Amino acid sequence: MAKHTEQKKEKNSELIEKVLYVNRCSKVVKGGRKFSFSALILIGDGKGRVGYGFAKANELTDAIRKGGELARKNMNRYELQGSTIPHEITARWDGASVMMKPAPEGAGIIAGSKVRAVLEMAGVKDVTAKSLGANNPINLVKATFKALESLRTREAIKSMRGVA
Repeated sequence: MAKHTEQKKEKNSELIEKVLYVNRCSKVVKGGRKFSFSALILIGDGKGRVGYGFAKANELTDAIRKGGELARKNMNRYELQGSTIPHEITARWDGASVMMKPAPEGAGIIAGSKVRAVLEMAGVKDVTAKSLGANNPINLVKATFKALESLRTREAIKSMRGVA
């Protein structure tokens, strides 16, 4: 297992691309070992839009490029309330569970590395988060995105219920 973090600013827009995780797999063949790579890529603008991509390839650069393309396709906008999240939430994905709570102004992002990276890319400034259960990076990122998708502001809930 290899850990790799790299950050890159896009030329034509304000999108920031970050390599969250790189994994090298080996397969034993007749001529020796054959290596392949998988990469988990995060893209965000720091203003509520964020996406992730997970790709595999025989070359590391190809895996990162494919993951970046997938991340751009999977970008979504998420509900924020000022510099924090609207309410407390817990989300599960496979074995990974992520709990997030709103924090007061100036508290910063209190979270583990993968969850912290997602929240920074999403533009959340103040939040407290805890990852529970598994520490698989892919499942942690998916659980964090599931939690972000479940967030609703008071205004959105009122409009859904038809309350004026």
